Amino acid sequence: MSGQTAAQAMAAAAARLRAAGVSDPARDARVLLAHAARIEASRVTLIAPEELSEEVSDRFEQLIALRAIRVPVSHLIGEREFYGRRFKVSGDVLDPRPETECLIEAALSAPYARVLDLGTGSGCILVTLLAEREEATGLGVDLSEAACLQASANAVLHRVEDRADIRQSDWFMGVEGQFDLIASNPPYIAADEMPGLSEEVRRHEPEMALTDGGDGLAAYRAIAAGVMAHLKPGGRIMVEIGPTQADAVSSLFAEAGLQGISVVRDLDRRDRVVCAFRAA
Repeated sequence: MSGQTAAQAMAAAAARLRAAGVSDPARDARVLLAHAARIEASRVTLIAPEELSEEVSDRFEQLIALRAIRVPVSHLIGEREFYGRRFKVSGDVLDPRPETECLIEAALSAPYARVLDLGTGSGCILVTLLAEREEATGLGVDLSEAACLQASANAVLHRVEDRADIRQSDWFMGVEGQFDLIASNPPYIAADEMPGLSEEVRRHEPEMALTDGGDGLAAYRAIAAGVMAHLKPGGRIMVEIGPTQADAVSSLFAEAGLQGISVVRDLDRRDRVVCAFRAA
């Protein structure tokens, strides 16, 4: 036996993570203990007075050691919650983030039947949009073969695989036809901003999903260049952006011939999504 109760182990782990500079050590310790004990995080308080078995204690120790060197919790437990659903994630894809839920809300504000998700990654945008609209079908593309496999797995997990087509493609290159909704959360971090990212992001998430290696606008230029060929008349496009990019992306969309350009802010009141449509 470990000789420690669950509560004692959690407290010690939280202190260790705090010393390592982890931003929410108590939460992470609780989630990782639940994973080690193979229970829901909400049940951790029920086992708090109990002594941990050696097996659970060893698993918890290994998880905490990895978290202390800033491996993301999502990679340790293999999943991340997004818009009320759990998505399988790995180091091959960008972690689904709460800010991207702003894009989902904007998309759901009007009907759509055929969706294109550019740079699908984990598939969280495409899968969520299909799960929320049971008649919709969609295509998700990504340059990364590993990301395509991850997105396909999440489509199966959430039972939308019959309505989701996942393909390897460099933006629009492998895309045919037109869509009434195009969505994307492309790499938008400029190269000179990369050193300022957290260790969790900089060291453990795929660089190609974070930055274009330049000014952070290359993906929007590619999207703007191909959008009119693939967006139906009356169709909508929405892209997630970095908080300083609204004007630049709006200008690219205006130059492409899109109309009704608007910016959605996230819960922290930062510019987060640029929306536009093609005239009917």
